[in-house]
Amino acid sequence: MEGRKVSSTNYQNEQQLNRCPVSFTLSVIGGRWKASIIWKLSEGSLRFGELRDQVGGVSDRILTKQLKEMQADGLIGRRSYPEVPPRVEYFLTEKGRSLEPVLQAILRWGLQHRE
Repeated sequence: MEGRKVSSTNYQNEQQLNRCPVSFTLSVIGGRWKASIIWKLSEGSLRFGELRDQVGGVSDRILTKQLKEMQADGLIGRRSYPEVPPRVEYFLTEKGRSLEPVLQAILRWGLQHRE
């Protein structure tokens, strides 16, 4: 995480967890909304308001934060159009698309085991 001291316990714990591929994957797609955002973007590009409405229940502030984190991780891209009013669309990158089979497996597991 940017700005975290290398000597901090949190930084050291993150480094240890990221050595495990499963923990690393969960850290990238973890969080309350990231999987839902990726799932919605797998259907195609969406504008911020469309994405917020389709995910449902997420605040603008949290959606913005999650989108920035996923951009930094290379999972999503952001396309700006020079229009008035400005138009911005979010889309999955190739790296983000590579998570689709993972989310499909999570979906199957959830459908099988949810009460």
